[in-house]
Amino acid sequence: MIQPSSKHVGKFWHPLDDGRILCDLCPRNCRLSDGQRGFCFVRQNVGGEMVLTTYGRSSGFCVDPIEKKPLNHYYPGTSILSFGTAGCNLGCKFCQNWNISKSKEFDTLTDEATPQRIAQVAQKLECKSVAFTYNDPVIFAEYAMDCADACRAVGIHPVAKTAGYITDEARPEFYKHMDAANVDLKAFTEHFYRNVTLAALKPVLDTLVYIKSHTNVWLEITNLVIPGENDSEKEFQEMSEWIFRNLGPDVPLHFTAFHPDFRMLDHPPTPAETLTRARQIAIGKGLRYVYTGNVHDPKGSSTYCHSCKKLLIERDWYELGQYTLVKKNQCRYCGNALPGHFEESPGHWGSKRVPVRLS
Repeated sequence: MIQPSSKHVGKFWHPLDDGRILCDLCPRNCRLSDGQRGFCFVRQNVGGEMVLTTYGRSSGFCVDPIEKKPLNHYYPGTSILSFGTAGCNLGCKFCQNWNISKSKEFDTLTDEATPQRIAQVAQKLECKSVAFTYNDPVIFAEYAMDCADACRAVGIHPVAKTAGYITDEARPEFYKHMDAANVDLKAFTEHFYRNVTLAALKPVLDTLVYIKSHTNVWLEITNLVIPGENDSEKEFQEMSEWIFRNLGPDVPLHFTAFHPDFRMLDHPPTPAETLTRARQIAIGKGLRYVYTGNVHDPKGSSTYCHSCKKLLIERDWYELGQYTLVKKNQCRYCGNALPGHFEESPGHWGSKRVPVRLS
């Protein structure tokens, strides 16, 4: 069991006149008395300073295919070293990683590594990228940013898998350290965010606009479709229209299947046809790259040229098949450029998932 062994003072906070401190990292703006922890559990007032109690500690490391994040337009076929810590600043009733994100026990943190060690291991394992995932990297921002800098120094790309729930003040600092992000857009109603995630929609939309308009971070979006909660045609239409209008047609959108977990065991899994319908609606609203996930759907997970409609990148789960890009990102048939980050040939990691111990 790893206990906090050092005091890592965090950023994104300021003292209040009443002796408490205010967390400026996420829109919850937790006001903490000495010894008190925030909603995320991992940020704590210790002697009048904000301390990140999970700095340098992880719930585990694993080498994954990049498509599992999911990122379909970011060096396809390559491997990515994934890790998280503990805690979360959302309260999603459907959380698929609840044993990590909802953890309030330090025995969840089974591995220990400095940012430099993570970069060295990623390089040794020939990973193209490192992902801050499993729980939200926003709550361990200082650790994630230091890891990102160490990874960049050796040519490894830092990637954030996040819910995008961050303040206007902290957002620029966090994303200037990232090269790519997949943002979970949980739903498209304030009602859902308030009642199912215990958060709010607007800060997430602000994050999406900020990433697309003010950074060079490669952006993709995931929407986990939950039967009876966020699966209406009206919501798919409004979400797709907003993305087209505010982010443009080229941001990839992933509709993924829900599986009963945590506090939503009474909801059925998402039917594959619901994801197909959502994909068709989004394409009909002008989005060019729309995918289905967590179901076996080679057509819905493959990439097509929006100009000539030919198959560019064939996917069967996380395995790549036909690959017809030339000159890194051009369609072999019509020369149209595919937005994203690509190399002359795809990676060959496949669907392997390899756990790694660093300590």
